[in-house]
Amino acid sequence: MKNMSLWSESDWIAAIAVVVLGVFLAMGAKIAVQREPEFAGHPKGLYMLFFAEMWERFSYYGMRAILIFYLTQHWLFSDSKSSLIYGAYTALVYITPVLGGYLADRYLGQRRAVVFGGILLAAGHSLMAVEGVGGQNDPTINVFWAALAFIIVGSGFLKANISVMVGQLYKLTDIRRDGAYTIFYMGINVGAALGTILVAYLGQTIGWGYGFGLAGIGMVLGLVVFVLGKGALKGAGEAPAPLAKSKEWTLYAIGVGAVAVIWALVQSQGIIQTLLGISGVALLLYVLYESFKLPKEPRERMFAILFLISLNPIFWGLFEQAGGSMNLFTDRFVERGNVPAGIFQSINPIYIILFAPFFAALWQWLGRKGLEPSAPAKFGLALLQMGIANLVLVWGASTFGVAAMTPVLFVFLYYAFATTAELCLSPVGLSAMNRLAPKHLASLIMGAWFYMTAVGNFVAGKIGEATGGESGEMTKQGLLDIYNLFGWIAIGVGVGVLLLSPIVKRWMHLDTLKDEEAA
Repeated sequence: MKNMSLWSESDWIAAIAVVVLGVFLAMGAKIAVQREPEFAGHPKGLYMLFFAEMWERFSYYGMRAILIFYLTQHWLFSDSKSSLIYGAYTALVYITPVLGGYLADRYLGQRRAVVFGGILLAAGHSLMAVEGVGGQNDPTINVFWAALAFIIVGSGFLKANISVMVGQLYKLTDIRRDGAYTIFYMGINVGAALGTILVAYLGQTIGWGYGFGLAGIGMVLGLVVFVLGKGALKGAGEAPAPLAKSKEWTLYAIGVGAVAVIWALVQSQGIIQTLLGISGVALLLYVLYESFKLPKEPRERMFAILFLISLNPIFWGLFEQAGGSMNLFTDRFVERGNVPAGIFQSINPIYIILFAPFFAALWQWLGRKGLEPSAPAKFGLALLQMGIANLVLVWGASTFGVAAMTPVLFVFLYYAFATTAELCLSPVGLSAMNRLAPKHLASLIMGAWFYMTAVGNFVAGKIGEATGGESGEMTKQGLLDIYNLFGWIAIGVGVGVLLLSPIVKRWMHLDTLKDEEAA
């Protein structure tokens, strides 16, 4: 072990992350061994789901933090191609929960779906540790594509279903529900922050296999926690009806078959783009068709939903530069000392942990005074802040000179604005979808929300591809030009959304929505 007097900044950051992880694990062990059915006013099942999701996010975000570097430095793809692969991968991660959620709701139940998804994820993250010799001519690259496919399909079975199980631990009228989701949300971001730091530290300082191997260990631990904690769920997440073993295994076979399909798709980004376009138009037309069958007020609420959903591609297209082009920029053009670039991906989840309670209190305070912005106005503010994040980075890098290394302060500022933008859009959008959608279309609308988020992730890959210019290799000036362009586009769209927000708010008919809730 290295003498502590010789530790670099990255060594200290990783050590602190290990200590924090140890504290959380000690808390988990205390909760697990106690005999009381509740801890801090919540059922033990909530904390079991907290730790299972914490480990899953540990593995996912840890792997995501170094994926772009693995593509460019190990498999030797160009910067542009790597960004496109990254965008296609994250897009598919957001689409597959539609299938996984459907199979869980209709047949498997959430608990079985999460276990199956966890097994696929553990397999995928373990396969990521198989490096081979590198380069696109290395046959081992097929193992890499398989690893991505297992993770994509596994996320589809796990991502949405474990969140649903949190709500099933409580009655609909239980006032603890919001607090439960807050605790669960904290688990997501703790896992994301710690996983990013530790996986990036190992992957970029010792070896890719060590980083991806740790992500795989994290996923296995999450799966073990979930399986052993079955009793704490008190029946939550079970199948809606008795399920024959033959049908259950048929559904698992469909999942494994989906891995083979995704293995081929993730290598063909052009096909993904075409499919996203065709199915996106079809989805939009179907939602419009269903909307025009509704009475006036529910129909106009659907128009408001479509307006909000349509903003997802541009927002997530910019926000998701974090793991792609922004990661490469930090690695090559930022004065970051001895800290691996991937570790900077932990800034966003850490900011969320710090800022989320403030935003929740702010909206409540403004609401009591009748000053809370409407959902469409918050979307406008989110786009403005995302645009400002881009322009702050461009201004900072340009001020100190394109030839000079950019001070790390501007990376922190970029993520600060991006995080406050996320907090104005992501939770607000999910709440609006649940609140405004007619009950018989609720699942369709939530699926449309995540679908357009997936489109945004693919758009992120296309924007990242553009930073590589004609040569495919990213330059500092080339990236700053693209960020400047899309920064101003985001601000322009944000101003437009703010101007239209009073009209969209009227479409929401919140006054009669309250009457319906009361009735």
